[in-house]
Amino acid sequence: MDVLAGLLDGPRARGAFLLRMVMEPPWAVRIEDRAPLCLMCVTSGEAWIVPDGGGDPVVLRAGDIAISRGPDPYTAGDRPDAVPCAVIGPGGVCRTLEGEPLAESMRLGVRTWGNAPDGGTTMLVGTYRMDGEVSRRLLDALPPLVRLPADAWSCPLTPVLEEEISRDDPGQSVVLDRVLDLLLIAALREWFSRPGAEAPGWYGAMADPVVGKALRLIQDEPARPWTVASLAGACGISRAGLARRFTELVGEPPMAYLTGWRLATAADLLRGTDATVESVARKVGYSGSFALSAAFKRVRGVSPQEFRKNVTPAVSRTLVSG
Repeated sequence: MDVLAGLLDGPRARGAFLLRMVMEPPWAVRIEDRAPLCLMCVTSGEAWIVPDGGGDPVVLRAGDIAISRGPDPYTAGDRPDAVPCAVIGPGGVCRTLEGEPLAESMRLGVRTWGNAPDGGTTMLVGTYRMDGEVSRRLLDALPPLVRLPADAWSCPLTPVLEEEISRDDPGQSVVLDRVLDLLLIAALREWFSRPGAEAPGWYGAMADPVVGKALRLIQDEPARPWTVASLAGACGISRAGLARRFTELVGEPPMAYLTGWRLATAADLLRGTDATVESVARKVGYSGSFALSAAFKRVRGVSPQEFRKNVTPAVSRTLVSG
């Protein structure tokens, strides 16, 4: 498993919120859905994305793609100083600033919403509903807003998403989920390959013939009783050589990375399955529930049972609703 596969093992689209937004100026929508990740593609016109917290406004023109990392709110509009007329909250619920529902009054068709059927700006929006713990390392490496201009890269997947997003065929949600995943992978791969993109150390380390192999072994087989010596042997290098090279490239020792990966994988299993703590422990390389509980509480401050109990259920996102 590589890091992008690891990313999508977390916020992999499962019934993602997908929307084609058609707007005619003046317009602005404030997004407060607290989603961990949102991908936006402008196919005509332009849209300004204004993040909260003093971030610089970013303009998206036809062909541009942006990735917004949540959960902080932001505003999309026809101008950087546009005043929102609507708020999109958790679950894709859209209301006026006064709280009146807007779902029906602005519905323009299947997964299509806006203030004018022939508006000058069209934007495709794909929102992941929850993040997985395995992906947190990569999500934390992203800035709040990533912009990929159309003149700097070419992605054939945007027209596919535009064609599919307003269809209502059987199994369409699954098709859209997979297209969204592919588009996200393409966008992240392009962004991380750019000079000055500040990719995390372990992302770049994947290209190293030794450390990259060690990372893939850890990610693919977390349940194996790995030691630095056994990892080094599997990678054809000395124990000291692997420890030094791994720490230099990744930023932490092999066993620290292994622990983080095991606990992140355990958190995903606790969040997304009904497996017992004992079963989860053995799947990620711990001898039993007691050993996992001790490590989990030491690193995360809560027991696996407490973590599972406090996980907020994923909110189903269909069409913008009121």
